[in-house]
Amino acid sequence: MQTLVHRLTIRHLRLIVAIAEQNSLVAAAQHLHMTQSAVTKALQEAEALLGISLFERTIKGAIPTIFAHGLIVHARQVFAQLQQASTELVELLDGANGRVAIGTQWSAAAELVPKAIYQLRGTRPKLTVSIVEGTNDALIPELHLGQLDMIVGRLPGMLERDDVAHETLFEDMACVVVRHGHPLADWPDIGLADVEKSDWILPRRETVLRRQIDKAFRDAGLETPGNAIESVSLLTNSELLASSDYLAVWPWQVAKRDVLSGRLVVLPIVIGETINSVGVTARTDAPMAPAAKAFLETLRSVAATMDVCPLLPGIREGNSSGN
Repeated sequence: MQTLVHRLTIRHLRLIVAIAEQNSLVAAAQHLHMTQSAVTKALQEAEALLGISLFERTIKGAIPTIFAHGLIVHARQVFAQLQQASTELVELLDGANGRVAIGTQWSAAAELVPKAIYQLRGTRPKLTVSIVEGTNDALIPELHLGQLDMIVGRLPGMLERDDVAHETLFEDMACVVVRHGHPLADWPDIGLADVEKSDWILPRRETVLRRQIDKAFRDAGLETPGNAIESVSLLTNSELLASSDYLAVWPWQVAKRDVLSGRLVVLPIVIGETINSVGVTARTDAPMAPAAKAFLETLRSVAATMDVCPLLPGIREGNSSGN
């Protein structure tokens, strides 16, 4: 493999990734502004250097072999690191500049991340911020590829990896919310048993919050909602709540603004162990760029000033079952 170390170039890696993404040598040639013969020659050169076949030529296109799959993953990481190095050089030339790519979730997107961006842009007016919202399942692969600097949100459970680290910023709790004027809004004593057959809007099944909700129903000897609308779209969920009698489970940091404005009401139900750490997940196997470090420091500062719900007024522990 000494040949690989000394002779395989970035040009070879870009070519291999392009063929995999474009699914054909012809399309890869167009994408890279090369002739097809040049692409074919470069691929043959890379395969000769490695002593392996990288693609199977089929009627469906160029299919990566098992060897190519691993190489492509590492190549994308190399490209991300080169981009980060370029970004850091620009930041060193212009301290007020820089770029940070953030993955975020509901619990952080509602208040923490916007406040941190606003505060940091006050000292770094040229800072470019890229935000991707999604679940941990979708965001963590992008973090590993170097496409995100960090993920800000509910910390994932049972994720033990040496190449990532978690930092808790504050604790958040989920609560059951309904529209103002909902038939259940004024019930003084209500539990899960009273709403088992209600219409629900819930997070998708693969999320930590949804697993906690389902467990709370099972622990209370109840069936989990089978006809729930599964959605993490805040806009869609808000409209559904406002125009119907649906119930939803939202992190307090998400619900807080609508509750304080009177649009939503929190029902006195505790859903299982939904008190979760909200914080930052970042890689440990790559240095954090200066702009990302500055954003992390700002997140810590903002988190220290947030009013965290200490079990909302009117909510009583142990009332999951409605007894």
